[in-house]
Order: sequence, then structure tokens, then C-alpha cells
Amino acid sequence: MSTYMAHEGNITRKWYILDAQDKPLGRVASLAASILRGKHKPTFTPNADCGDHVIIINASKAILTGKKLEKKTYKWHTGWIGGLKEIKYSELMKNAPEKAMMIAVKGMLPDNTLGRAALKRLRVYKDAMHQQAAQKPEMYNI
Repeated sequence: MSTYMAHEGNITRKWYILDAQDKPLGRVASLAASILRGKHKPTFTPNADCGDHVIIINASKAILTGKKLEKKTYKWHTGWIGGLKEIKYSELMKNAPEKAMMIAVKGMLPDNTLGRAALKRLRVYKDAMHQQAAQKPEMYNI
């Protein structure tokens, strides 16, 4: 019996909505990363881009468990000398919850061309309104 290998022409992509309201940020992000990679499909191929599109709504209502809201920080470097920046997650979730969700999902995807292609299929919104109604997305039950 031969193993199935997905090819570019054989892949059909669906649109899914994940509601992050009252759910831990990491749990929603890991599920989104799994769908973006295509691991929920029986035809998953590790070396092919066979994932689906994901819309995450209510990102501002996602929760961080424990004391992560006060203690956890996001650090990045601007590229300039002394350009190390950091921001607490309490401020990040208040000002840009979409960015916090994007950072979490990006960290769970591989650091290669497949991960970058998968991240382009992610849309994050801070409230329940989204702009992809024409694609007829379906709710993904968590």
C-alpha cells in the first residue's frame, strides 16, 4: 500500500472561524496553528502546504491564565544598537490583542516557507465582526 502525498493541485482549502471568547490564548493559538498546517486532515503531508484558512474572532476577550497578564512580556529587537524593546502582556492585550494572538500562532508554526505561507492564511479580529462573510466560513468547535 502506498502513502498518500498531497500536491498543489489536489488541495482544497476551507475557511474556519475560531471564537476566542473566554478561552486561553495559547489553546486557541495552538488549535489555529494546527488547522493552518492542515494537521486536522487525513491527507496531511508534512512537506506540503495543505492547511486551511482561519479567522479568529473576539481576540480581546481571550484570557491568560495565572499571573501571565502581569508577568509575561513580549521582547523584540529593532536591529539598532540598544534596540531591545519589551511590552507587558497586560498592555499588549489592552492595546493590540490581535498582535498578541498573531505572535502566539506564529511561534507555533515552523520557521520556514511553509510556516510563512500558513501565517498568511490567518485573520485575527478583536471583536465578533469579520470581513470574510463572502467565503462562507464555518465555526470550528473547540
